[in-house]
Amino acid sequence: MAQHGGPQQRIFSPLRTALHRFAFILLIFSAFGLMLLGKADTVLIERIRAASADLVSPVMNIVSRPAASINELTDKVYNLAHLYEENERLRQENQQLLAWQQAARNLSHENNRLRELARYTTPPALHLVTSRVIADMGGAYAHSVMISAGSRDGVAKGQAVISEEGLVGRVAEAGYQASRVLLITDINSRVPVIVENSRDRAFLSGDNTNRPLLTFLTADAAVAPGDRILTSGHGGAFPPGIPIGVVSSVSENSVRVAPLFRRHQLEYLRVADYGLQGILSDKRILESQAPVNTNDTMLAPEIPTGVGVVPAPPEKPSTGANP
Repeated sequence: MAQHGGPQQRIFSPLRTALHRFAFILLIFSAFGLMLLGKADTVLIERIRAASADLVSPVMNIVSRPAASINELTDKVYNLAHLYEENERLRQENQQLLAWQQAARNLSHENNRLRELARYTTPPALHLVTSRVIADMGGAYAHSVMISAGSRDGVAKGQAVISEEGLVGRVAEAGYQASRVLLITDINSRVPVIVENSRDRAFLSGDNTNRPLLTFLTADAAVAPGDRILTSGHGGAFPPGIPIGVVSSVSENSVRVAPLFRRHQLEYLRVADYGLQGILSDKRILESQAPVNTNDTMLAPEIPTGVGVVPAPPEKPSTGANP
């Protein structure tokens, strides 16, 4: 019995020892190879990641359902325990909302009249796709989540992703049935923003922490803790006015913002198509169809014929650069 399997053990034992010894080195070389491949062909890597997300999304969707059910059950038990207090609070809020409702109706009527007088063009209708977070793909070096909606649902790369509180991020990769959302706290995220009170413009730059930074602020910017941060709409990536967060701390070296969402509590997200790409394309079409004046001057009025004025010869077209 002791001699049975002896030759096989003598053959496989050195191989097993070599694999254990060089496994770490092989993993390092594999990681460097994937990094070089990602730098060489980013489109291929992006397609592979999107295809991998589509393959993994059904499994992630099934695995995440028990956790979501437990969270819903916990919320129901908590709500039943605090039902009386919640009812009293809702009654007070209802009285306040009735007063605000009347004020909102008056302002809405006034706003419609002003729009008619100013010939205001209404923006395109907002298209929302609600999806569930099925995986948190981030870690210490990346902040992103996977949602159960893709190109089949109308999701496209670059669209804004919002929660009940405000902006969460943007679609970084859109597969057929799943997409990856880059959170505003990720180090690769840059969002043009504006301070609500002072109207100072800046960029919200993620640094892989729960408190992203306000960068490119002017020296005389008036920013204080508690100020709300909204999207500015510059660049056409996001429409203006979407709430993002609140200034949490202001120091000589940095201004940090507390986002309105909590990453570990994200459950349902909405992908918002504001039609900005359509607006930009329509603008380009109108600009291409508009007549172009090469001299960049106002057109002179037509001179009536028969008044004894000899018209000047036409100017030759300029072939060089403008002086």
